Amino acid sequence: MGTHHAIETQRPGSGRALILHPVLRGTDAGRSPEASLDEAVGLAAAIDLDVAHAAVVKVNQPRPATLLGGGAVEQYAALLETAREASETIDLVVVDHALSPVQQRNLERAFKAKVIDRTGLILEIFGERARTHEGQLQVELAALTYQKSRLVRSWTHLERQRGGFGFLGGPGESQLEMDRRLIGDRITRIRKELEEVRRTRGLHRKARAKVPYPVVALVGYTNAGKSTLFNRMAGADVFARNLLFATLDPTMRQVTLPSGRKVILSDTVGFIADLPTHLVAAFRATLEEVQAADVILHVRDVAHPDTEAQKADVEAILRDLGIDPDRDPRVVEVANKIDRLDGEALDAVLARTARSDGACAVSAVTGQGLDTLFGILDRRMTAGRAVVEVDVEHGDGATLAWLYAHGEVIGRRDDDGHAHLRVAIEPALLARMGHRRGEWAAA
Repeated sequence: MGTHHAIETQRPGSGRALILHPVLRGTDAGRSPEASLDEAVGLAAAIDLDVAHAAVVKVNQPRPATLLGGGAVEQYAALLETAREASETIDLVVVDHALSPVQQRNLERAFKAKVIDRTGLILEIFGERARTHEGQLQVELAALTYQKSRLVRSWTHLERQRGGFGFLGGPGESQLEMDRRLIGDRITRIRKELEEVRRTRGLHRKARAKVPYPVVALVGYTNAGKSTLFNRMAGADVFARNLLFATLDPTMRQVTLPSGRKVILSDTVGFIADLPTHLVAAFRATLEEVQAADVILHVRDVAHPDTEAQKADVEAILRDLGIDPDRDPRVVEVANKIDRLDGEALDAVLARTARSDGACAVSAVTGQGLDTLFGILDRRMTAGRAVVEVDVEHGDGATLAWLYAHGEVIGRRDDDGHAHLRVAIEPALLARMGHRRGEWAAA
């Protein structure tokens, strides 16, 4: 029926789980079933589930009632029963595929256990990870949209402050159909609130653009090492564990490049394969930072067996956001985790990235290649700008104000009579100050 492997996670779980990854005949996901199963196990570990068993299940003919074939349903029902008899009850079955409400209910009856599908699991992770008001609103919107047609528990959690959406509750709890009109009203209210949050964030971004500090956004498949790289670049301590979806809300830090130029680094939520459409739509606002970014770092785990498939998934979502990774000059490919490669594999990655100014190879863990990455960022930021040194008398407030308004002051030292500035500025703007050129020197 499928490949089994027993797994013991180290963290105390919020329940023992069986993970099933169905492989439907004729669907080629471009990934190995084993790697997809490992990813599902990683998703479960991200919310501290104790994964008792995980299996790939071949499905020759998807059944409308249960998705899985009758033999598979019997096999895993028997496995769950054996576990119960041995006092090793498995409370939860995660089917790593979309299930219809009918399939979900039928499997729960057959397994005598709570069943959630891939969407429910991802929503539960989003619910735990969302930290900002906007992130929580986005998760709630996605959860309500998903649950509209499903039997749900009483929705008291909608009002609570902590994350998590309660999809993991055991069977036998009072299940009820929430009034669809109430869900509809709540969805409408959340959408209005999100629009307000987005508008406010747009104003923040406009205000930031006037500074002006360019924004460098990190994107990549979940667990590609974005947060570790972010920490390494920013010297920050962001939640970086070896977990899928460790980051949900964009985190920002100001970083000074080797040239002295300042940029804002933005860490984003990890992309993932087969993210349901309504989840992508719900998280579009989080990804607005990427659309507005001056440079987009596509962080790849080049040591992962499915690195090419992961790259394709990320590039598909970028295109969905109106960013063409092949032609957009803002996109820089960062081949991460080279510390896990050696021999020919490492040589191939180093040779490929060395040929392009739009790519570099790094290890976020060891710091190898970071100098190259910072160099690329510096070149992108100063392209088309001249860096000049200017001495301005303290009394000449008008010139100081003009320089701050039209250029970017990347260094300043004051003495008794003058401000000594290093300014990155467009050559055309520089020419406007022609009458002062005698005091200006190229840095």
